[in-house]
Amino acid sequence: MNERIESIVAMKLPAEESVRIFRHRLTANARKRLPRIAIVTGIHGDELEGQFVCYEVISRIKAHPECLSGTVDVYPALNPLGIDTLTRGIPGFDLDMNRTFPGDVNGAVTEQIAAKIIVDLTGSDLVVDIHASNLFLREIPQIRISESTEPALMPYAKLLNVDFVWIHAAATVLESTLAHSLNSIGTKTLVVEMGVGMRVTQEYAHQLTDGIFNAMKALGIWTGEVAPVRSPMISAAHEVEFLNAPCCGLFVPGVEHLHRMKAGEAVGSILDPLKGTEVVKILAPCDGLLFTLREYPIVDEGSLIARILRD
Repeated sequence: MNERIESIVAMKLPAEESVRIFRHRLTANARKRLPRIAIVTGIHGDELEGQFVCYEVISRIKAHPECLSGTVDVYPALNPLGIDTLTRGIPGFDLDMNRTFPGDVNGAVTEQIAAKIIVDLTGSDLVVDIHASNLFLREIPQIRISESTEPALMPYAKLLNVDFVWIHAAATVLESTLAHSLNSIGTKTLVVEMGVGMRVTQEYAHQLTDGIFNAMKALGIWTGEVAPVRSPMISAAHEVEFLNAPCCGLFVPGVEHLHRMKAGEAVGSILDPLKGTEVVKILAPCDGLLFTLREYPIVDEGSLIARILRD
């Protein structure tokens, strides 16, 4: 096995600062074109679940290098400045990095960075773009794809050992994201969401890592044993119910994440700490699986409380 850590982006910033983005390449043959998978994370600096997945993938390969028969590229931090400062966007630019793709080699600094990332990932047989939820919500491991990319991506999505594949209408997909930009040029890219912001959920990371090795085996990149993977629930966007807070207050859940709800059952309550009263109960509008649940307790009117996948 050959391995090499190198920077794919090295750019100077104001005030004698610089930004460097690193790739760790592990390959069975450095001189020959082999099937290639890319593990990408850290576009948002407050999403850290993918960091542990990167560690797990590299660690497992190093434990059995003889089983590697392709190329694995690991990019733990596409937004290193954001990760260093626990900032969702790129600090100093007040910009969401996942709204800058495909970038422009002759554009501003952030556009040049985005363009270099696209060039480096282009041609991968599969890119897995790992995100976490934000500080406010907890998500089960899921893949989100658009209706237009479903035929090409669904076979790969079923390999990754997630609980849920959520198919969105094409109109909801932002064209400036990494995944959309890569899919539009033929580099198959799956977006994974799981866990909660600024945390590492090891159970979810192990689950997704098992799925990545399963995909690697299907692509001819890994010859070793892989764990059995689960069959995901598959749903279109119109099969998901959104529960939003009707008022401000302190949200206290009444059920656990992943609870199977019954219509009319209480998801939780919004309380008024000053008056010592329950302002409102949040009731499930249907039977289904509670796959998103509010993690941060303070809510404003309209804050997302939960999502339920209807039975």
